[in-house]
Amino acid sequence: MTAEARAGRARTATAGGADELEALSGAVSECRRCPRLVAWRELVARERRAAFAQESYWGRPVPAFGDPRARVLIVGLAPAAHGANRTGRMFTGDRSGDFLYAALHRAGFANQPTALARGDGLRLRDLRITAAVRCAPPANKPTPQERERCLPWTVRELELLGEARVLLCLGGFAWDAALRLLVASGSPAQPLRPKPRFGHGVEAAAGRYTLLGCFHPSQQNTFTGKLTEPMIDAVLVRARELAGLRARSTGGGDGPA
Repeated sequence: MTAEARAGRARTATAGGADELEALSGAVSECRRCPRLVAWRELVARERRAAFAQESYWGRPVPAFGDPRARVLIVGLAPAAHGANRTGRMFTGDRSGDFLYAALHRAGFANQPTALARGDGLRLRDLRITAAVRCAPPANKPTPQERERCLPWTVRELELLGEARVLLCLGGFAWDAALRLLVASGSPAQPLRPKPRFGHGVEAAAGRYTLLGCFHPSQQNTFTGKLTEPMIDAVLVRARELAGLRARSTGGGDGPA
């Protein structure tokens, strides 16, 4: 097969994967598997925070966002009640997202440092963002059962992300969810023993993937200094290295909005 033919086949496969990821996102956004989460996300969308009283809330499960050719998959906890549950895009419209997307821009994964709303021009390159649970949970605390009901969505997503090599886990809940995700996806076939413990900057090899830990960019962590800009920058540099990506090239994101 010629180089041109191989390139054409790769482009066709990528386009097909992107279409399937888009269809998966549509299915995710209609999910009603968890009665407690359905009730909460819709209540928040009706009552709204005073600062956003004139806005229409998304109020549904939030699909993943980013490049269908991603080599790095960020696994977060769950949408924030007045952030992604309002805007309909992961880590968009709250302080955690402000911190995260600024860091992604510095690391060359995002074309701009801000994330305000869907359609704001934000693009990601080589990176995609998902979550252990796709609905906003009360008190930001999903249950293990809700995590398990959401797992099949992420299993299918990982299957479609054929170039993914690094799972960057934001916090211990996401770390545990990623370990379960890899076993459910068959890579590795058995749980890692001993079970890798979460920590900032901790790495764990798992089949074709590497898990990489990062403290969650919550206001509690960033305001207290538990997670600083240099700390998250270092983790993102390491994610690029593990994924086999070149050094950062700020401003070139080209994934879907």
